[in-house]
Amino acid sequence: MEPPEDVEGRTFVEVMSEKYSPENFPYRRGPGMGVVVVPTVVPQGSPMKDRLNLPSVLVLNNCGIRRAGDQGEIAAFCAHVIELDLSHNKLQDWHEISKIVASIPNLEFLNLSSNPLAGMTLEPRSAEAFSRVRRLVLNNTQVSWDTVLQLTREIPELEELFLCLNEYSSVSASSVACPTLRLLHITDNSLKDWAEVRKFGSMFPSLDTLVMANNNLASIQDNKDILQRLFPNLRSMNLHNSGLNRWDDIEKLNFFPKLEEVRLQGIPLLQAYTNAERRSLMIAQLPTISLLNGSVVTDSEREDAERFFIRYYLDYPEEELPYRYHSLVTKYGKLEPLAEIDLRPRCHAQLNIRLDQTVAELKKQLTTVVQLSTNSMRIYYINKCSAFGPEEMKYNTRALHSYSIQDGDEILVVPKTK
Repeated sequence: MEPPEDVEGRTFVEVMSEKYSPENFPYRRGPGMGVVVVPTVVPQGSPMKDRLNLPSVLVLNNCGIRRAGDQGEIAAFCAHVIELDLSHNKLQDWHEISKIVASIPNLEFLNLSSNPLAGMTLEPRSAEAFSRVRRLVLNNTQVSWDTVLQLTREIPELEELFLCLNEYSSVSASSVACPTLRLLHITDNSLKDWAEVRKFGSMFPSLDTLVMANNNLASIQDNKDILQRLFPNLRSMNLHNSGLNRWDDIEKLNFFPKLEEVRLQGIPLLQAYTNAERRSLMIAQLPTISLLNGSVVTDSEREDAERFFIRYYLDYPEEELPYRYHSLVTKYGKLEPLAEIDLRPRCHAQLNIRLDQTVAELKKQLTTVVQLSTNSMRIYYINKCSAFGPEEMKYNTRALHSYSIQDGDEILVVPKTK
C-alpha cells in the first residue's frame, strides 16, 4: 500500500525547497543566472530554508509534482521568476496549476508538457491566472481543444503556443481571435483536412510561423484570395511528412503573401525524384522563398534551378506543363537541352612498369601508349584503396616506388592545356 504522501504527490513548494536549498544549489551560476532570495515573511512551521539560491529560469521537470503547496511561500520566493518548466510531472488539476501561476507575477514562459491533463476542466477563475504568460507549452498533455481556446481568450498577449502530440484530428474555431499569437507549433497530431488548418487563420491573424510537421494534411484547398486574407502575415511554414502529393499544392504556397521559409521534406509528391531534382524543382516553383528545408536559397542557385526546371519539362505535352513553366520561359527563353559530356578516360591499357624508375622515365614509356610527347602530358597516380583523389606526379626526378604503387592502381594520363 502506497504511503499517503505518495498518493497525494509532492508539492511545488517541497520540490523547490529541496532542489534550490543552499546545500543542493550553493553557488550562483554566473552573472544574472542565480538570485539569492530572502522571504520577507516565512509562515510558522514553514519547511522553507531561510535562503534559497533561486534562478529566474526555474526548471522543476520530472519531479513528481501534483500540487502547488503554500501560495504565500511561492510568492515570497518566485517574484523574480520569468520562466517555469513543470514538464513531466503529475499535475492533473488546473486549479493547482493556477495557484502556482497566480503566485508568480512576472511569469512569461510556462511549460506543462507531459502532464496528464486529458479531460480536465479549466474553471474561468483559474484561467485568469494565466493572463501574463506569453509562451505556453502544452505538448503531450491531451488537453482538450476547448481548454486551449479558453486559455487563448484569457491570455491577452500570448505569442507562442505549443500543442504537439495531443491527438487532434479536428479543431473548432473561436469567436474571439487571439491577435498577438505569432507562433503555433502543432506537430505530431492527426490534422488531415485543410478546413481545420483554415481555422488557424481566423483565430490567429498575426500568425508568423506555423509548424505542422508529421500531420496527415492531404492538400491545400483554398484559392489565392482566401489564403491572402486568412494568412496575411505568415512568414514560415513547416509541412514535413505531410500528405501533399500534387504540384498544385506547392504552387498554392505562392499565394501566402509574406511566406519566405518552407520545409517540405518527406511528402509523397517528392518521392519519385532525386535529392537534386527535389530541391531544384521546389526552388523553381517557389520564387519568393529564401529558405528551403533550412538552407538559404542563393541567387545563383535560384537561376540554376529555374533553368533546370525549363529543361526538365521540355518534352512534356502542352497540357501537362505547370503554370510556372511559361513564366520561366518568358524570363529565360526556351532553353536547349544541356550537352552531355563524357569525362571518362578515352581508353584503358594495362602496363607493367618498373618501380625503380623515375617519373621522367615513366613518361617516356607512356609515349608509345598514349601518343603524346613527354612535354605535352600530365600524369596522375590513383590509389584505388585511398579516399583521396588523384595525385599529380609533378617531379620528373622522383622515383615511382616513393608513391607506394600497388598492383591494380591506376596512372591517369591527360594532355596539357595551353
